Amino acid sequence: MKKKWTAFDIILTLFMLFVVVITLYPFLNILAISLNDATDTARGGIHIWPREFTFANYEEIFGSNDRLLQAFFMSILRTVIGTVTGIIASTMLAYTLSRKDFVLNGFVGLLLVLTMFISGGLIPEYMLIRNLGLINDFSVYILPMLLSAFNVIVIRSFMDNLPAALEESAKIDGANDFVIFSRIIIPLCMPVIATIALFLAVAQWNSWFDTYLYARSNEALTTLQFELMKIIDNANISSGDINSQNAEIVAGQTNPQSIKMAITIIATVPILLVYPFLQKYFVTGLTLGAVKS
Repeated sequence: MKKKWTAFDIILTLFMLFVVVITLYPFLNILAISLNDATDTARGGIHIWPREFTFANYEEIFGSNDRLLQAFFMSILRTVIGTVTGIIASTMLAYTLSRKDFVLNGFVGLLLVLTMFISGGLIPEYMLIRNLGLINDFSVYILPMLLSAFNVIVIRSFMDNLPAALEESAKIDGANDFVIFSRIIIPLCMPVIATIALFLAVAQWNSWFDTYLYARSNEALTTLQFELMKIIDNANISSGDINSQNAEIVAGQTNPQSIKMAITIIATVPILLVYPFLQKYFVTGLTLGAVKS
């Protein structure tokens, strides 16, 4: 028997369709502009469908820089390694701080909180990185972002809500701290670990300023975001030069709006492709973490 639609069902459906449209429209608009002829884009009026379809903007980006593929690989490498090591370091420290028998619990926790409010600034940070010998070294992408006070506090708060009886029963069965941490605590903390992993992955993927400061003289360490930032700067400079010559319209490959939209797609799509896999761990982790006091 078919369900009879009520007025509430119709209103709810229309409302959800409206939410979907306003959520997808910005991304579809960016995609349409990136796939539209750059000269035509200068006229405006592009919404969700390109008026003059072309891949010229993407060809301009990849054709103007032969290091993009290497930079893309470096960005993936730093994102994967940085996310994995960051999760390992954060969960281990959070588990230590969640232990009631840890003598320096309060002191270490206070130090973590202070780092969220007090910073030495850019110059002391650069001097520290230089003195540690991390300039033009791959580890400069990993070590400075290894621990975050916010991530540790979030994971620790989640661990504090886990039933203490689970750990006590494991100790009765002869499990040591490493077994408890790896086989009990980590599976139950999958929701918060997946969340923090997404934070770390996005931060590593979008980071370009550390490349500019610490690794720009080493072409082997260039990242996708840094190379794309240079392309945007060059597009803006080219546009400024053309405007200064009183040109009537920005030439196709020098229209900064089209270049920016294409670069936005290039930088965003990899994260969008990764998110569904993390979403699976969100669901699994929520199921495993459902047993709470």
